[in-house]
Amino acid sequence: MSYMLLIVEPLGQRAERGREAGEQVYERMLRFSALLQERGVLVAANSLASTRRASRLQVREGRQQWSDGPFAESKEMVGGFFLLDKVSREQAMDYAAQCPAAEWATVEVRQVGPCFDD
Repeated sequence: MSYMLLIVEPLGQRAERGREAGEQVYERMLRFSALLQERGVLVAANSLASTRRASRLQVREGRQQWSDGPFAESKEMVGGFFLLDKVSREQAMDYAAQCPAAEWATVEVRQVGPCFDD
């Protein structure tokens, strides 16, 4: 099965951390990514930029509604992801527990599947 580890982090955390500490955190995440690659379960991984430069789109009654970040109603943002394949739910949860981001963010484990499945 495929699972995604979503890194959900508090807004503003990156700015509070600062560049030097951020680079150290990023290096830890790269090492974790390399570990997943070595084990043959990593499909894709990436960090996402801040919501300051993000845009959201909704189409309602055929009309596009765009809003640019930051998004005041949000307290968290998806900061990155790891897409894993050929793992069980238990294995995905074990990898989430090994993810360095669990120390400063939330690692959400989600099975990849159709949007109509309950």
